[in-house]
Amino acid sequence: MQFEQTWRWYGSYDTIKLPEIKQTGATGIVTALHHLPTGAAWSVEEITKRKKEIEDEGLTWSVVESIQVHEDIKKQSGEYEKWIENYKASIRNLAECGIHTVCYNFMPLTDWTRTNIDFELADGSTALRFDKTAFTAFDLYILEREEANNDYSEEEQEKAQKYLDSLDESATQELTETILLGMPGDEKMTVGKFRDFLAEYDDIDDRQLREHLHDFLKEIIPVAEEHGVRMAIHPDDPPYPLFGLPRIVSTEADARELTNVIDTPFNGLTFCTGSYGARADNDLPGMVERLGDRINFIHLRSVQREDDGSFYEANHLEGDAGMFEVMYALIREQHRRREEGRTDLNIPMRPDHGHRMLDDLQKESYPGYSGLGRLRGLAELRGLEVGIRNMLER
Repeated sequence: MQFEQTWRWYGSYDTIKLPEIKQTGATGIVTALHHLPTGAAWSVEEITKRKKEIEDEGLTWSVVESIQVHEDIKKQSGEYEKWIENYKASIRNLAECGIHTVCYNFMPLTDWTRTNIDFELADGSTALRFDKTAFTAFDLYILEREEANNDYSEEEQEKAQKYLDSLDESATQELTETILLGMPGDEKMTVGKFRDFLAEYDDIDDRQLREHLHDFLKEIIPVAEEHGVRMAIHPDDPPYPLFGLPRIVSTEADARELTNVIDTPFNGLTFCTGSYGARADNDLPGMVERLGDRINFIHLRSVQREDDGSFYEANHLEGDAGMFEVMYALIREQHRRREEGRTDLNIPMRPDHGHRMLDDLQKESYPGYSGLGRLRGLAELRGLEVGIRNMLER
């Protein structure tokens, strides 16, 4: 049994349409009700409407990615108790509609951060890139965050100033807009708004954010377990502190801590090899071996790390992920589940992020979610999986 091959789709405004996705070989769709505001309860009516749209094309809505966690929940402020109750209602209604895997994250303010969404590679395709010096320049001299000086060495600050001085007005604006792309919300983010949002986290440190996540899990996981919904928390992207904000799902120890809060397979992980793999101290195959029973969703991509913390999205079978070893460990985990008599054997997997290549270069798409780039990634990953399975069965 292969992993369930899925494809992320952003709904009706996604430039890659469902009939095209069907041609990739993916059978499952990973999507969300992106038109609903953060915090709103997802009704059975809205879920059913989206599900029918997918099923009318012969596909299955396999995974929700994601039900956004309201910032009030992360801060335990405002109407956070109301938003938690709405979250529980969404879980119940998804289960009623036959959808049983939910990916989510607990990153303060940012869903992902990059400094370049069209970094040109040697073959002419483009990739997402996080450049530490460019980010430092933004944090220090464009955002002008208070206390930012404490987070960077003198050498890093000097490099960042030189980098900023090399940019013209257009390039500075492009850097700003690229970094702010990763901020969720219904309105376009500005530097001024982001400063205001950051200020709301002034009194929340690593310990408090962990406590808030644990409190959230204690509320939602019993509901998820009762209704057979496997929750899958996504790691931080990138997996280290940014903007002075705490990051609490970045390492194997972080993952182990949160899964121990409620010891059930329904309190699980999205195993994202790109996010965890951006840290050299995360042993990806070893994490599968040790945490595999909690992996409810798989994102497969690879990054090429650089010594200063920079990285770019590599081809799926290249870079620093060690994709052969990761895939081998994931297949072994599936075999263990079969031996234990578990029913969750067909773990959903999707190719995460893809290069812009060929016709992608002339098309609009959400950063990282090009059509041909992900098709290449899915084809490579499917081939790798089939090869390893055949090898193990000999």
